[in-house]
Formats: sequence, structure tokens, C-alpha cells
Amino acid sequence: MQLYAGIDLHSNNSYLAICDKDDKRHYKQRLPNQADVILVELEPYRHDLVGIVVESTFNWYLKGTSSGRIGWWIP
Repeated sequence: MQLYAGIDLHSNNSYLAICDKDDKRHYKQRLPNQADVILVELEPYRHDLVGIVVESTFNWYLKGTSSGRIGWWIP
């Protein structure tokens, strides 16, 4: 199954949603801005994720640097 993740990054929390191509939600949760917490939540979906979209302002480095540590690429 192909899944897509969206992360809305705020100053003190992130909202993570994971949907399929038919917009069926498989996950939705507000999380603290801690890369290790977010990566743990993404891990069960890792092999099905075909894309991750991050909406952010100045906080993008939290996801970018952390994702690179485990071999994920975020442009």
C-alpha cells in the first residue's frame, strides 16, 4: 500500500498525518517537536511511505537533519 505523510511543524509541536491515495487516514496525532518521537511514530509505516511533506517555517532543520541520520531523504 502506498502512503503519504504530512507534518505541520509549529514552534512547540508537530501534527503528523498519514493517508493513502484515497485520502483515508491511517494515522493522525499531535506530537512534541522531538525528532526521536516523530521518527518512532513514522517507523511502522516506513516501507509503505512514498512521500513525506513538511510544512514549516524556521524549524525545518529538526526534520531534515534527523531524517538524514536514519537514511531518509527530505529535499
